[in-house]
Order: sequence, then C-alpha cells, then structure tokens
Amino acid sequence: MSTTTLAVLVPLLPFLGALTGLLLGRTAPGFVRPLAVLPTFASLLLAVLVAARQSGGQAVDSATELTPTGSVPVELALHIDGFAALTAVLVGVVATCVQIYSTGYLRDDSRYPSYAALVSLFTSAMLLVVYSGDLMVLLVGWEVMGICSYFLVGHYWETPEARAASLKAFLVTKLGDVPFLIGLFALAGGAGSFRITRILGAVANGGIEHPTLIALLLLAGVAGKSAQFPLHTWLPDAMAGPTPVSALIHAATMVAAGVYFVARLLPLFEASRAAMVVLAVMAAVTMTGSALAALAQDDIKRVLAYSTIGQLGYMTGALAVADRGAAVFHLLSHGAFKALLFLAAGVIIHAAGTNSLAAMSRMSNLRDRVPDAYWTMTVALLALAAIPPFSGFFSKEAVLGVAEHVVTGHTEGAPAAAGWIVLLAGLLTAVLTAAYATRLWLLAFRGHGTEAPDHGRQPLAMTTVLWVLAVPSLAVGGLAFRALPDWFDGHDLTPTLTTSVLGTGVALVGGIVTYATWRHTTALAGRVPMGAVAAHPSADAGQVEAEAIATHEPAYGDVAHAPDPADPGRLLLGPLHRHAAVGFHLDAVYTALFVRPVRAGASLVRFLDREVVETYVRGAGTLPRWLGAAVRRAQTGNVQTYVSALLAGTVVLAVAAVLVATGA
Repeated sequence: MSTTTLAVLVPLLPFLGALTGLLLGRTAPGFVRPLAVLPTFASLLLAVLVAARQSGGQAVDSATELTPTGSVPVELALHIDGFAALTAVLVGVVATCVQIYSTGYLRDDSRYPSYAALVSLFTSAMLLVVYSGDLMVLLVGWEVMGICSYFLVGHYWETPEARAASLKAFLVTKLGDVPFLIGLFALAGGAGSFRITRILGAVANGGIEHPTLIALLLLAGVAGKSAQFPLHTWLPDAMAGPTPVSALIHAATMVAAGVYFVARLLPLFEASRAAMVVLAVMAAVTMTGSALAALAQDDIKRVLAYSTIGQLGYMTGALAVADRGAAVFHLLSHGAFKALLFLAAGVIIHAAGTNSLAAMSRMSNLRDRVPDAYWTMTVALLALAAIPPFSGFFSKEAVLGVAEHVVTGHTEGAPAAAGWIVLLAGLLTAVLTAAYATRLWLLAFRGHGTEAPDHGRQPLAMTTVLWVLAVPSLAVGGLAFRALPDWFDGHDLTPTLTTSVLGTGVALVGGIVTYATWRHTTALAGRVPMGAVAAHPSADAGQVEAEAIATHEPAYGDVAHAPDPADPGRLLLGPLHRHAAVGFHLDAVYTALFVRPVRAGASLVRFLDREVVETYVRGAGTLPRWLGAAVRRAQTGNVQTYVSALLAGTVVLAVAAVLVATGA
C-alpha cells in the first residue's frame, strides 16, 4: 500500500468511527467503546507507519482537483513533511489515550456515545489539518474542530457555566476566523492557488503583494484558535467541559492548530518584519500575562489552562524568531506532558466525585489516595517547569536558544527586536512557570483543605494512560533533540550553555522561592483565624494576621469556601493577585467595548422595529379595517334598505348628470 493511501486513511478512520458511533450509539450501545477506541488506535498505527516511511526525507505530495471552480482551483492535496508526520503521531497518541481514559471517566454518562463520536470527529479534523496540502481543505478541518469544541465544551449543558463557555469559545474563535478567511482568499488570489507548496513558491519569488496585511489577517485567526492575546479569554472558561476534552484540546488539537499553521506558512510571515515583531509581542504578552494569571488561580484546571496559553506563547515566540523546528519541538513535548497533566487532574477530580472540588484550596491527603496521579503529575510538572532532564527542558531551551542566536546575530531572518522580546519574556515566564507549577504541586498534594469523600480506586483505563504519557514526558526531550533535526529542516536543537544555565537557574529560583513562601504561609496560617482570611481574600497573610490580632476576630463558619491561608500565590503576587485571578479584567474590558455596545444596538433596533416599523404596519392595516367595518354595518340583510340605497344612488347620479350637462 502506498504512503499516500495510508495517509488518506489516517484522518478517514476516526471520521468513519465517529459516523458509525453516531448511527449505532443508541441502537447498539455495546459497540460504542470499541468504535471510540479502535479506529483512533488504528489511525495512530497508520500515522506511525507514514512517519516511518517519510523518515524526515523528501515531503510526500499528492493532489487531485475536487471540482472546477473557474478561477483558483481547490484540490484534495496532501503535503507530508517531517513536521506533519510527527505532529500526526502526537495527535494519534493523545487522542487514543483520551478515548481509552474516557471509557473509565465517563462510564456512567448517558451521553457517552455522542461524546465519543465527537472526540473521534475532532481527531479526524485535526489530522486533516496536519496532512492537508491545500488551504481550503485545511479550512474544513479548522472549522470542524470549532464546531466539535462547541459541543464538547458544552457537554454538561445542564450547567449554565458549560453553556456559557461553549458559546464563548465558539464566538471568540469565529471572531478571529473572519479576518483569517479574508487572509486566505487574499493569499490564494496572489499565488493563484490554494496549494501550500505553490503559495510558498510564490512567496519565495516575491509574487505575494502586501505580505504584511495578509500575515496580520492570518494572525487574527491563529490568535483565536491557539488562544493567544488578545483572543485567549475563551480557553480558561472552556474548562467547564469534561477533563478528557480539555486534554485533547490543549495537547493535540484545536490550540495546536494555529501554531502548526504558522509553522507551515512561516516563509510568508518572514517576508514581513513588521509581522514578525507583532508575532513576538503577541507571544511575549501571552507568555507573561498567562503565567501571572496561572499563579493566582485556585481551580486546578484553570491553572493548567493558563499554562497552556503560556506554553503556546513559547511556540509562537519561536516562530517569531523564524525557527519552526523549535516551535514544533515544543509543540510535541508540550503535547505529551500537558495531556498527562489534564488527565492526572481528571483522576483527582474523579476521586473527589465531583467537578466542583477542583479547587486546590479544598484538596487534602491526595498523595496517598491517588498515588498514580501524584507520581505522574510530578513528572509532568517538572517537565512543565523545564527542569532537566525532563522533556520540557530541552524543548523550551530550544526556543530560548534560538532567540539568543537572533540577539547575538548568529541567526538571520528575524528582527533583533523580536529576539530580545522573546528571550526576555521567555526567561521571565520560566520563573513564573516554575512558581505556579510548584504551587500547584504543593496545594494539590500537600495541602490541608477539606477532606473530600473517598470514592475508591480509579479505573485501570484511567491510571494506565497516565503512565503511558509519563514516558515521553520524561524521555522524549533528551532523545528527540538529537534525532529531530533530520525531520526539522536540519535545524540544530542542541541546548546552548548560556540559555540552559539561565533558564534552569531562573526556574529553580521560582520553585525554591515558592516553596519557601508556602512554608512561611503554612506556619503563619496556624496562627490566623480562618474568618479573617475569608473576610479579606485579597490581603496577604501578614496583613490578615495583624488585623486579626488587633480586632480579636473569631473564626467564621464555612472553612471549605474560605481561601487557603497557606496559598503562596497571594503573597508572591501581592496587590496584583486580585487582578491576575480574573485574567486582568480582559473579559470586563471586552464587555464594555463590545458586548454592551452590541446589546445597546440590538435594543435600539428592537425599539425601532416595534415602535416605528410596526406602527406603520399597524396603521396600514387599520384604515382597511375601518372601511371594512363601515361596509359591514351597511350589510343588514334587509331588502328594503338595499332598494332605498339603490334609489338614492340613482337620484344622486341623475342630479350629478344634470349638473354636468348644464355646466357644459
């Protein structure tokens, strides 16, 4: 079987599994789980086979025209280079793990059949994006993922949070997709084709007019899909969906699609230095802002959501310094340990028996109750904090190393300003990442919150997946940076001494300072009445203790709903904490700038429609109604009345005729 045929089957098998699952989900429930797992697993095996045949060598290209369009043709095209081959393997691994995990996590969910089918469709759409060699076909997968995310995030539609989150995710991403679509048409119009290879050829030959404008239009869609500033606000709210969905969206689909798209068309962005600087600024703001927000969150899934936003910022930072090898390397590494983090968080939530107990301030004694989640999440958090020898160290170091090369002039193709922006923001984010990773580990596994009910040992399907994902989280970085250059255009990914020392040093500083702060606040919390903390949630522990001693304030009732006085994030962020906890009020800003004006406009239109337009409509109907009423009154049914009216009319006509004749 040819490589092209195998590649076609990779996205096709999950699609057929999704279609069959939707058709047989209710009539044959016994087939639901096999239809969820087996097609995705078979797709993974085929993706591995395609990658083995491609081997980082010559790209596999194949195309056939779908239908004559009269202008720019649309082709069913494949373009599989080393980036595509490895990304498809990542998607297959994470999707298979999510499907297996979901058989245990949602085993009692009545809507599991539709859920599993949508996950398979989601996987198929991402694989279509990865392998597609035509931008219009890529757009199909791009938009199908948006629809799937809407339904999956809103899986628990009974809750208002899930309904609002799904709608917000859909609208925000569509907001970016409008300029994205315009940019695609402008790009194809300039190149005369939607084929990626022909577009890149046109870019190389200078055949694309206004590359800056096109690049910025495309970046709007990328910002929405990959949750980059300023269109990132939908992703933390999307945690209202099932935890396995979060793992899939954050690790291997949806948010990875935007980064992958820019990596595919990176020469277009390199043609505009202004676009590269904009990309660098977007990455820097996203990295630092999301890391600060993560340090202030109490919900474990929201911490991981902001973490994803920040790590995607690293990837876009690598693209801003014109190195797609480092960007995709971190995409692969991040996919493994972020999927592990979310699935381990799902084990914790499942052990608590309710999604509402994801607040870290309420967690207690989890190390002994969920040992599999404890050990595997520890590995994933070390990878997230970029501590050697875990995978995150090597991939994050690749990003920082490339930025340093741009700054020192060893690498051309990117503005020096972009290099400085990415390097400084990356180092600052490394400190904050280690801080919130350490905080998460301390509060989740060594916290002293409310004891949740023990729901027994977790299903084997869930815990086994954690250990499977722990292997690449630990080992993939050290092995990959030597092997991946052959797959990634020959770009060297070996760690450099300067950024390795700086990156690891600042990460250790962030972790140690957070641990010391936690020890301090834990000791202090023993002397602070809980009611004082509940009454002053934005104050630091020292201020609360002083006020409590001065006022002799007694403890208040519900400890479970009070903020954890041993939370080091409050002391580390100080007055910034309350702003970071709500995402620096961006939702409020967007509400003031967009939501309220739109609602005001809608209210005005409704007023004009009801009070003005309908007034004319009602008036137009009133006059005929009055005439009809008058005529109806004349229809008495009395023959004498009709004869009298006829004679009267005859007399009037006769008199009128005489008058006319006399006048003539």
